Amino acid sequence: MTAPYDGGCVCGAVRYRLTGEPLTLYACHCTECQRHSGSSFALSMPVRRSALEVVHGTPRQYDVVVARGVRRRGRYCEACGTRLWGEPVHLPTMYVVRPGTLDDTTWLDPVAHLWMRSAQPWVIVSDDVLRFDTQPPDFGVLIDAWRVTRARMRR
Repeated sequence: MTAPYDGGCVCGAVRYRLTGEPLTLYACHCTECQRHSGSSFALSMPVRRSALEVVHGTPRQYDVVVARGVRRRGRYCEACGTRLWGEPVHLPTMYVVRPGTLDDTTWLDPVAHLWMRSAQPWVIVSDDVLRFDTQPPDFGVLIDAWRVTRARMRR
């Protein structure tokens, strides 16, 4: 798969298109992601803001301060509540897409699992992906791993 990638909410009121390639894809097992996703982890796919276009509808902004005092901001569909992407306050040129909202998710394969110390005990992670007990010291490692994985998939 190569760009563009189309996606949207459950009810179809909001549709978007990614015109550029994601920078990486990872799973976060922190307790905040577990609570926010209602699951055992959340998938995150950072992209450049310039690569995301809303093609239908108007996503609503959420803005919340989580337990650690960190501000989380992003967009969701007001009609069905689907979270579409995050808007990191500290990274104004980036969005963090919720890749489960893409139309085709068959190519998604996270290169890393973060906050494994908070992972549910029944979660099994393959030995061929990066693992971090907490936050990685440098997200460049995840970006590099993604580039290697994508290059291998294109062969």
